[in-house]
Amino acid sequence: MSTLRLALAQVNSAVGDLEGNAQTVLRLALAAQAAGADLVAFPEMVLTGYPIEDLALRGSFRRAVAAQERRLAAALVDEGAGDVHVVVGSLSEAADGRPTNTAAVLRDGRVVARYTKHHLPNYGVFDEYRIFASGSDPVVVDVAGHRVGLAICEDIWRDGGTVAQLASPGVDLLLVINGSPYERGKGYLRSRLAAERAAELSAPVAYVNLIGGQDDLVFDGGSFVLDVDGTVVARSPTFDEDLLLLDLPGAGDPPEQPGHVARVDDDTAQMYDAVVLGLRDYARKNGFTDVVLGISGGIDSALTATVACDAVGADHVLGVAMPSAYSSEHSLADARELAERTGLTYREQPIEPFVDAFQGELRLDGVPAENLQARVRGVVLMAISNAEGHLVIAPGNKSELAVGYSTIYDAGSIGGFAPLKDVLKTRVWELARYRNARARAAGETPPIPESSITKPPSAELRPGQKDSDSLPDYELLDDVLDAYVERALGRDELEASGFAPDVVDLVLRLVDRAEWKRRQYPLGPKVTSLAFGRDRRLPVTSRWREE
Repeated sequence: MSTLRLALAQVNSAVGDLEGNAQTVLRLALAAQAAGADLVAFPEMVLTGYPIEDLALRGSFRRAVAAQERRLAAALVDEGAGDVHVVVGSLSEAADGRPTNTAAVLRDGRVVARYTKHHLPNYGVFDEYRIFASGSDPVVVDVAGHRVGLAICEDIWRDGGTVAQLASPGVDLLLVINGSPYERGKGYLRSRLAAERAAELSAPVAYVNLIGGQDDLVFDGGSFVLDVDGTVVARSPTFDEDLLLLDLPGAGDPPEQPGHVARVDDDTAQMYDAVVLGLRDYARKNGFTDVVLGISGGIDSALTATVACDAVGADHVLGVAMPSAYSSEHSLADARELAERTGLTYREQPIEPFVDAFQGELRLDGVPAENLQARVRGVVLMAISNAEGHLVIAPGNKSELAVGYSTIYDAGSIGGFAPLKDVLKTRVWELARYRNARARAAGETPPIPESSITKPPSAELRPGQKDSDSLPDYELLDDVLDAYVERALGRDELEASGFAPDVVDLVLRLVDRAEWKRRQYPLGPKVTSLAFGRDRRLPVTSRWREE
């Protein structure tokens, strides 16, 4: 049996950009062909972008995909790569006309095989069971004398289906194309599961994954090849486009020469890269070059501004300080220092004249007066956005969002995207320290002022205000939120875990009452196993309480 040269093309596609995605496939396929590849595999639904949600239900879209697939097959021949097997994630139709999630194998200007995804996920962020028809037949393609079995993402996460069907005839390689979204710690689960499938089939497993941001999802790549014993013999980096090449000899033999094995960053580094990529792609794919946000000198806006500078470049970030009568001088100093450290464009717009104009008519006091200040800041940012074409980004975090600790329509919750939406407050500090440490290691100025990290958090809407006046310490709050939101523990279970009854009652009351605010919050990248939005769907109007 001859050696099979395999290429895994880890790419960033855009939903609906059929021509652009096809050009990406063509470019990487030609690069793989030039490197001597016999087989080049692209991620799940790379031709359409992923997930396409209800676009799949439109006949016009499916017809356009079919036409683009034909043009791509012809272009591969025209460019001299017609003899390479090119596996492309695509969209097709079942016999009854329902859409299907497929892997099309292109060669000699046509589709020589097509595999339809068997297992359709219907949990968390996925609604595929509602949209697609499932396949039932295995597909094995002969490439350079190697029997290559195909699977798509969820097919290896569940027992049965195509993996079980391939076990009896046997394959020399299991090729899995994926659109697997990032969440903290998921990379380990993927490689462990692939190792189980390699042992089950007594064959190597090649796993190619998307990268890029799509609305509230981030795909991290990290494509890899595992040998039969579960050893990683080649791996792509995360969050970057990559073409991974590896020579595979006959069944049961180790690779003739090791492939490139990229270093795996720790969880904190990966989470930071995920929020950067999520913002970068949301802005880029929606036509924005510049972003604007309010900067207060606090940790949330400081980290969000730093993420924005890394995502779109400091010269495309506008930070607006909006001091009120209660803003401290040290907060303004921290905001100015942040601008100096990062190089973003800095602007000051005092809000007192606007607040006075409202108060002249409304004469508010107490919490309504505090909220007025916060909402004026949101109005200022949206006005700048409308006038200058910037994308407004919100610096709010998951802890505040969970308990509703923000004024709706204020500078912390308004806009089109919220990079820290799925990042608990304690993780905000962790990411800020990580980013500063990364800068120091590179011999650069740490972007976030130390005082923004160390000072007690405050909304500064009244004299001496601190977050701790209204909330438990964030370390405690985040522990309760992890148990109640992500692990879905009830009140009794929370008390049994050691949380004080008064803390449990406060946090649960705040979380349950804030669902309406969360529904109106901007999109933000999912980075944990359970994010607000697609992952956690609760009714706004509900009388159920954890009593």
